[in-house]
Amino acid sequence: MEDNLNALTVLGFEGAFNLPVWVGQRQRLFEKYGLEVGLEYVKGSVDMINRMTSGSAQVALTSVDNVLAYRAGQGETADGSAPDLVAFMGGDHGFLSLMTKPEVASVSQLRGKCLSVDALTTGFAFVLREILVANHVALTDVTFDAAGGTGNRYRALVAGKHDGTLVRAPFERLAERHGFNVLVRGSALFPDYLGTVGAVMQSWASTNQDQLIGFILAYREALNWIFDASNHEAAVEILRTGFAELTDDEARAVLDDLMDPNDGLIHDMSIPDAGLDQVSRIRDAHAPVSTYESRRDCVDLRYLELAQSSTRWAR
Repeated sequence: MEDNLNALTVLGFEGAFNLPVWVGQRQRLFEKYGLEVGLEYVKGSVDMINRMTSGSAQVALTSVDNVLAYRAGQGETADGSAPDLVAFMGGDHGFLSLMTKPEVASVSQLRGKCLSVDALTTGFAFVLREILVANHVALTDVTFDAAGGTGNRYRALVAGKHDGTLVRAPFERLAERHGFNVLVRGSALFPDYLGTVGAVMQSWASTNQDQLIGFILAYREALNWIFDASNHEAAVEILRTGFAELTDDEARAVLDDLMDPNDGLIHDMSIPDAGLDQVSRIRDAHAPVSTYESRRDCVDLRYLELAQSSTRWAR
């Protein structure tokens, strides 16, 4: 174990998909690679980008759509741009569910309703628009409200401030307990969708390569731990610590979601071309300027490839 640890601030959003970070912290995996990792939740994607560009954080676990948007100058910060931001590893496939108030039983009943998103033109906002279009609901028939990250939107929904929103695991299970409806699961409409990625500023990564590779290797060890059946009860306990409202059975169901081979955590941490393409196509269907041709520029896999070539990768 390293004595002198490098502090690494990781920004993220509330959700069960943070399990690899929690495992890495509990099992002291990051410390093996000389890192002291702190996970901090942001208010929303704008807050995240501002903190990344200011240098107050080093790594973000965020939607790849945010990387596409800010690389292309289509974000919602003061200048809307973070051209130095790149995705360096894959995290998950989104775990997205459209939740609505109990009285809203179908997508068509969302006409005239207020839907919340993180930010209006980044993150998963365009997925919500795509769901509406697929169900023949005009975007002009609903009102969108920028309400911040998943946890904020869930709490606002339960408090009656909005009629519907996209949430991520495990908030759909918590909302169902309150009588709210799951109208659409994102995996059903967008089977290749790429959700969370690890993102970093290239300028920081180029001068801190060893730290970034160490983070990747520790995250990989955490994933191996999660996918090891002998650790499942311990993983359930960690999930319940993160979300005290979850019952044991609900936490086990969430863990099953996380380990789903098609829709769960990305065990090899790759960034699938099909997933990136699907996010790009959805963004280009709704954004004023196409990012499709530049989508490959938002990915830098050199650090993941160096980690994969390490003898520690297979552990």
